[in-house]
Amino acid sequence: MRCWLISLLAVSCYPMLLPAPASAADNWPQWRGPGGRGIAAQGDYPVKFSAAENVAWKVELPGRGSSTPIVWDELVFVTSMIGDQDGVTCYTIDGEQKWQKTFGPGREGKHRNGTGSNPTPATDGKHVVLYYKSGRVVCLDLQGEERWQINLQEKYGKDTLWWDLGTSPIIVGHSAVIAVMHAGEGYLVALDLESGKVAWKRDRTYQRPEEADQAYTTPHLANIDGRDVIVVWGADHLTGHDAATGAKLWEAGGFNPNDEGFFRVIASQAIGDGIAVVPYARGKNLAGVKLGGQGDATQSRRLWTKEGSAGADVPTPIVRQGKVYVLSDGGDVVCRDLKTGDELWSGKLPRHRDKYYASPILAGDRLYCAREDGMVFVVDVSQEFKLLGENDMGERIIATPAPVRDSLLLRGEQHLLRIVGDGAAQVTAAE
Repeated sequence: MRCWLISLLAVSCYPMLLPAPASAADNWPQWRGPGGRGIAAQGDYPVKFSAAENVAWKVELPGRGSSTPIVWDELVFVTSMIGDQDGVTCYTIDGEQKWQKTFGPGREGKHRNGTGSNPTPATDGKHVVLYYKSGRVVCLDLQGEERWQINLQEKYGKDTLWWDLGTSPIIVGHSAVIAVMHAGEGYLVALDLESGKVAWKRDRTYQRPEEADQAYTTPHLANIDGRDVIVVWGADHLTGHDAATGAKLWEAGGFNPNDEGFFRVIASQAIGDGIAVVPYARGKNLAGVKLGGQGDATQSRRLWTKEGSAGADVPTPIVRQGKVYVLSDGGDVVCRDLKTGDELWSGKLPRHRDKYYASPILAGDRLYCAREDGMVFVVDVSQEFKLLGENDMGERIIATPAPVRDSLLLRGEQHLLRIVGDGAAQVTAAE
């Protein structure tokens, strides 16, 4: 593993972006931002940029990782392997390194895009929760002081996923919640943010065909009929759990009626207006499920099903204002009606052998789609597909972008960059 030296730009002679007071909506506290929806606060986000154009700052990261940077007020947190250790680095929103921590030996990735730091951190503005392929869960304060550490694999059994850990933690009330779905015992666990003690742990084991019991998805906290519910997708089942106790309230199956093997899932569910949009069958199918009910909701809650290249295998869809935006691994962009699943319009991004592993992000009416070779496309989705920008960042990008305060944080294989629009304060990017 290469260990990248932190390289800050020489900015003393250049104007920097002055930090504006941040509201809660301006933060990006977890994977896919506030509420895990993949939707940015209103703003004027950049369209044309590159590794050297419209760059506010660019720093060399200390190691590889596929996690998204998260932002709280003036702080940015990004995990990576640092040497052979699980690590995290904190920067200011202006690109200055504040602190860096390591926690113990990590595990290397298997996939060419996989690392030991795939999961994105989560914060509530007081705690920062980190999760690694090693099974290590660490809670820090915003100054980098460790509050507690636990290893789920040492406590509950080794990781049996065929590939690299993908799920990210979410914060639910006073707990960090993590889903573990693999061959063997699957479970949902809540760790108290103050002590690290297990607040609750609920079994989520389904006997499924080979690899169909494995999931790389992230849970979603939703308010359903006035009740906070943790929605989890994996092992051919969509389940709803009481946010306070983890108790299973309902489950919806029927996503693998022929019991096919190798139906692992990577793309997470997207939720809006009480409906979950579920990608399955390795990107071929997409379903709309009305959330709620009790017990077995397989038949009663399914609203629609679209089969045959309708979904996405890796990128998670976005739901906004009654519409579903789906980016396929190959670059097809489809807008669907949330209640019916009917296609409203579609378009195609430029064809390439590389795929889209990052999930799309919506900022206003601009959809940001990052391809693994480092191309970032900007699409106007206000009425139909309209390609606005094709931006070459010069290095591989697997992590989902983080749009904050009229700018875009991009985590590449080697660098973390803050991208701004034309006319904003900038510095010349340096390798």
